[in-house]
Amino acid sequence: MRFHQWLRIVLLALTIGVMAVPPDAFSARASATPAAPQSFQDQQGPTKPPQSQPAQPPTPPTAQQQQEQKAQQQSQQGNQPQATITSTANLVSIDATVTDSEGDLLKNLKAENFRILDDGQPQQIAHFAPSEAPITVVLVMEFSRVGSFWGYYGYKAKWWAEGFLQHLTNKDWIAVKTFDLHTNLLVDFTHNTNEVQQAIASLYYPDFSESNVFDAVLETLDQLRDVPGKKSIVLLATGIDTFSKHTLDQTLKRLKETDVTIFCVGMGEEKDLYSTRTPIGYLQAKNQLTTFGNMTGGYAWFPRFPGEMPEIFNSVAAFLRSQYTLAFSPSTPQDGKYHKLKIEVLDDKGNELMLSDKKGKMKKVVVYARQGYTAPNASAGD
Repeated sequence: MRFHQWLRIVLLALTIGVMAVPPDAFSARASATPAAPQSFQDQQGPTKPPQSQPAQPPTPPTAQQQQEQKAQQQSQQGNQPQATITSTANLVSIDATVTDSEGDLLKNLKAENFRILDDGQPQQIAHFAPSEAPITVVLVMEFSRVGSFWGYYGYKAKWWAEGFLQHLTNKDWIAVKTFDLHTNLLVDFTHNTNEVQQAIASLYYPDFSESNVFDAVLETLDQLRDVPGKKSIVLLATGIDTFSKHTLDQTLKRLKETDVTIFCVGMGEEKDLYSTRTPIGYLQAKNQLTTFGNMTGGYAWFPRFPGEMPEIFNSVAAFLRSQYTLAFSPSTPQDGKYHKLKIEVLDDKGNELMLSDKKGKMKKVVVYARQGYTAPNASAGD
């Protein structure tokens, strides 16, 4: 009986306790329970500071806007000076030096002061540049025992070559070659005249009694073929050729094709000065050097005394720095033949320029330029 009474009392107390709990207590407890982990693909990781967004690409202009921009660019280009480079497979280049009858250089000439005649036909000048530019020169020295057992002319070339270096600047390019039986490169192109001087000073005694001037000239011309810009050769030699593989005719043929200017300084004038009879061989050698200079627009000097050398080398440097560069596209046929060139210097009225000499006489100016060129053969490309 008592047991049942106590059971009723306990159940009644539990009922009263449950009724006293707020109805949202179980829902709050359920929400506090940790949720199931997200998959690795869904996890975003730790929060990072916001990054700056890349700028959006500009909106493409409309067709009308494009036309307006193009018209504006064309208008701006029309107001700007245009530099046009004309490329032609048959452009003949000429380096010309102009002096008065006394040998003084004429500078500040303009394109309209020149007239080019190709086999007598006037040509249109396509390019003109007065230049007082750095020199690109190959000094070719005869260093052999030709003409003397002890190599007198070889030592003279060595001595004179060192004097030429004094007329160069640190912007000039110079290479040095020597020749006897063979042609040797002593110094490749450099601005360093000290290096060149040391190399020349290292020459001790000529090895051979041969002098192959034709081979030396032709080999140097071939090596200069792909050198851009103005280039020249200063040849210190007796002009005597003893054992070249090439002939004089082959050498002259090549000179008709080259744009390299050759300046020759003959070293054998003592044969004419001190000999009772000038050897025929030396007269021929002298004539060869003169021809080399004339054909290429250069010059040939034949000093008899050492005191003449400074003035000669000063003239060589002045010639090289004061050349006018002209170019034209020939209107004459591409016939594979040699075409004679003549360069005339005109005054403001279109007449040949005349200047008065020291005696007051009017004389034509003197032009030093290549005497011609070999035209390409039009049928060669057929």
